[in-house]
Amino acid sequence: MTAQIALITGANKGIGFETARLLGREGMTVLVGARSAGLGEEAAAALGGEGVDARFVHLDVTDPATIEAASKRIESEHGHLDVLVNNAGIAPAAGWAAPSATSVEAMREVYETNVFGVVAVTNAMLPLVRRSSAGRIVNVSSGLGSLAVMSDPSGESFPMNSLAYPSSKTAVNALTVAYAKDLAGTPIKVNAADPGYCATDMNGHAGFRTPVQGATEVFLLATLDDDGPTGAFRGGGERPGRPLPW
Repeated sequence: MTAQIALITGANKGIGFETARLLGREGMTVLVGARSAGLGEEAAAALGGEGVDARFVHLDVTDPATIEAASKRIESEHGHLDVLVNNAGIAPAAGWAAPSATSVEAMREVYETNVFGVVAVTNAMLPLVRRSSAGRIVNVSSGLGSLAVMSDPSGESFPMNSLAYPSSKTAVNALTVAYAKDLAGTPIKVNAADPGYCATDMNGHAGFRTPVQGATEVFLLATLDDDGPTGAFRGGGERPGRPLPW
């Protein structure tokens, strides 16, 4: 039986790396997407040392040339793609200013990776995912992207108020719904995962969940059965895979 092929963007560290590890342990060939060749090769080698079939793929989600090259390489070497995990994301300090103090430049920087990068990679890889008997696309979102959560005065996240990162994840949720509707009637399922507040480089390792716990939320959506949901938002940590409000 031919191994399934999974591509994870931003897979050289954190949640992306742990997602690659979990999918690899499931027997998939994992393609470690990373913009740094050195870090990507190192991550793939580390996974390989654990018995995972991991291969580095140069992929910067803000660089169309690397996206196209990655797509062509995957087509040439594998012919199809079973799982796409849009994990790469950024949250620069400039984007966490108060809304009235956030520059358009800061917004553009975050959206270039977190939103436009998802669209660019998904559109480039979709022809390969269509060749899978049961394609799965998982967009890594955040509870901060939930309008219901962020507008609830009784919620833990209510005091946090910034524009760039939260709104970029709200946009990711909207993209998830749109792609799921576009692909309705096909074997492809498109869902958004909230890893929860995980200790990663993005937050200076301040999160209370581990990257493994966060990756588990992604893994569950990447390995859904045929009767699983599409166009859903799940995760958050209280119960793995639980539905979340938009």
